[in-house]
Amino acid sequence: MPTPIPQAAAAEAPAADAFDVRAFRNALGSSPTGVAIITTTGADGTPVGLTCNSFSSVSLDPPLVSWGLRVNSKSLEAFRQSKAFAINILAEDQKDLSGRFASSSIVDKFEGVAWRRGLQQLPVIEECVATFECTKFAEHLAGDHVLFLGQVAKFDHGRHEDSLVFYKGAYMMLTQSLRELAARGRMDPKNLDQARRLVNCMLLRLACENGQQQDFDAIERNILEIEGYTDPVDREKRAEASLEFFRLITKAAHNEVLVVVSDTLTNILRQVLKAESLLKYRPELVPVRKKILGHLRERNADEAELEMTCYFDEMRRGAAAIAAAASAARGTP
Repeated sequence: MPTPIPQAAAAEAPAADAFDVRAFRNALGSSPTGVAIITTTGADGTPVGLTCNSFSSVSLDPPLVSWGLRVNSKSLEAFRQSKAFAINILAEDQKDLSGRFASSSIVDKFEGVAWRRGLQQLPVIEECVATFECTKFAEHLAGDHVLFLGQVAKFDHGRHEDSLVFYKGAYMMLTQSLRELAARGRMDPKNLDQARRLVNCMLLRLACENGQQQDFDAIERNILEIEGYTDPVDREKRAEASLEFFRLITKAAHNEVLVVVSDTLTNILRQVLKAESLLKYRPELVPVRKKILGHLRERNADEAELEMTCYFDEMRRGAAAIAAAASAARGTP
């Protein structure tokens, strides 16, 4: 004889037809997810790809990852027949790629897209934050999706930029919007400079208070790295190492909230540097960095902030001089 359900429990158990699928989807959307393009090769060698935000890690040993695909997807058979697939994690500036590979109206999604052949001739998209080339480990039917598990055979983490994130039915657009403004030349450099000064001086004070010996040692190694990039061909490496100087100060502050703010400003600055081509060797900044480090080790926040202000003053003077020279070369009054 079946055990009767207690009245209180019966009241809490919803009827099967009362399950609100839309509300369930909205609830799932409250958790931000990364955006990836999953690629494979069809039976005839044609590249196949689609946008996905269900990618997740499963295991470190062996290295396993997973993602899901709707059972009514037109691409399902290609992924079922293939023995491998690649997961391409998109950066914030690759939002257009996400839309392209999600569109059902675009027949050749790879047209005009930079990609290369990888493991087992997999199409691997260039300039992604990370890529994982996988052999198929298993696949399981799970409701209205097929769950694919892949064993990572090769991976690359090439770009040091924020990933494109999907949240509550939309992309998280704060940093992306600011970066687009910078790329279009619609962001006042004075506003960016002022924001970076305020945030980095605040971080510097916290680093004087919270920084540990290993934090300061890492900054010293970074300064030596910057000094080594004197050749003009190293301009991009030098710029990235210079941005790393500020990231290390942020890390030494040990404040997770300000880390997010600082990383956002750093990514915007990276876009500005690309747009304005201001990647010039500035040897006069090397002693300033060393003075900042010295004050950090001494826990002297006032002197450290003073040197940081000098650093930004010198940066702005240099940028103005380069802009003026470029304007003169173009014959602009």
